[in-house]
Amino acid sequence: MKKAAFLLSLLIFTSVSGQDDMAIKSQVASAITELREFIAIPNDALNADDIDDNVFWLKRKFGERGFNTAVLDTENMPLFFAALPVDDAKPTLLLYMHFDGQSVDPSKWDQPNPYEVVLKAPDGDGFKTISFEELNDDINYDWRLFGRSTSDDKSPIVMFLNTIDLLKKEGKEIPFNVKVILDGEEEKSSKPLPKAVKQYRELLEADFLVIADGPVHASGDPTVVYGCRGITTLTLTTYGPVKPQHSGHYGNYAPNPGFQLAQLLASMKDADGKVTIPGYYDGITISDAVMEVLRSVPDSDAGISDQLQFKSAEKVGGFYQEALQYPSLNIRGMGSGWIGDKARTIVPESATAELDLRLVVETDGNRLKKLVKDHIAKQGYKVFDHVPTKEERMAHDKVVTVTEGSVTDAFRTNLDNPYGQFLVKTLQESFGKDVIQIRTTGGTVPIAAFINELKIPAFIVPMVNPDNNQHSPNENLKIGQLAYGIKAFYGMLTSELD
Repeated sequence: MKKAAFLLSLLIFTSVSGQDDMAIKSQVASAITELREFIAIPNDALNADDIDDNVFWLKRKFGERGFNTAVLDTENMPLFFAALPVDDAKPTLLLYMHFDGQSVDPSKWDQPNPYEVVLKAPDGDGFKTISFEELNDDINYDWRLFGRSTSDDKSPIVMFLNTIDLLKKEGKEIPFNVKVILDGEEEKSSKPLPKAVKQYRELLEADFLVIADGPVHASGDPTVVYGCRGITTLTLTTYGPVKPQHSGHYGNYAPNPGFQLAQLLASMKDADGKVTIPGYYDGITISDAVMEVLRSVPDSDAGISDQLQFKSAEKVGGFYQEALQYPSLNIRGMGSGWIGDKARTIVPESATAELDLRLVVETDGNRLKKLVKDHIAKQGYKVFDHVPTKEERMAHDKVVTVTEGSVTDAFRTNLDNPYGQFLVKTLQESFGKDVIQIRTTGGTVPIAAFINELKIPAFIVPMVNPDNNQHSPNENLKIGQLAYGIKAFYGMLTSELD
């Protein structure tokens, strides 16, 4: 690794961008065909056969581009690794993407098969389906491709492969060693990743890491993200009578677990949305310089409120980007008894809330979970990690089961990191626009394992449209983002380091 030489070279950085837009548009046509082929392979992160089928496709596609490939076994799903021949005189870029996807409920999609890409054009406030036969040499970049993982995260893989094709057509030499690691279970937290990175450390050794995942800023302008939140989860269950009871006979008498849970949850936050549990925000300070960067992101708080249809935001931070610098405590789901047409006049036997805690670099997930559990105990609850027995229920006035999820750590690279400056300058020259620099994004990518083990800086360079419906029905990719991604990769992989 020639880190010192590389860092010095940034002082005399020049960029070879300005690639022909018609060449990119021609490559987009190829990318659409390849993306349709890739999407047609189901990739449910919960289905091992799906993951194996995708790995087979990846081996073939990367092999056709001259990459050496390997399937890296882990404690669960395999990782896919690819690398171009290594030159020790060059710095090494490690590129992370994932090829698994969220599960689908076809009944919620506006197409028969979420794994068969559908082409749609804007039509008023929605979209209308059109035939792929209508695609011609003048591809409409506003048309969209609908299908699971069209945006999260198969399209960046296809963008990268087609950039390699374009570089070969133009006879360009890449001034980096390029290594690619593709995750097969990012959508279920990549639990084996820390151990796998340690096991394959020498193979993954690099100078810096780029994550191609997630949407660009809402403005559509080129974006570099320096960090992301981590995540952990808690499941809380309160208990009433051992079986549902008639609310006429036992209302006012049998404890209602729904009210218990509601009161317990309400005790964790104030009316402004701030967590009231002592110590929850400890260790977080934001300097004036960082605050200036946060304010430079062209968000519109009024626009966000209008889009999401709420009048006033919570008061954790004075504006959107500042709010992301603090850990969150979120109720992601609740349930008790029956609702809607199935509602019954009963006192339920239990009530459950699913919580997620989004983490920042300054906060430890296990510590925050302990703070929450200690708070619950202070509210008079006996906390169990299992369903309490009759003897345990009878021994305490209030009981709760708390089940903990695993921890995915946050990561954040310094805003003045030279590799970050390199990426910003490259994208700026490629697109002729100022690059939006985001200190922390709200989503979670399981990258901390690479940073902790390989001791390298990491950056997210998002490629897809912000309104892509990732994780939801009708996930989509704006065709123009294929051109965007190819152009972004082209710039990164052709920038000369003198």
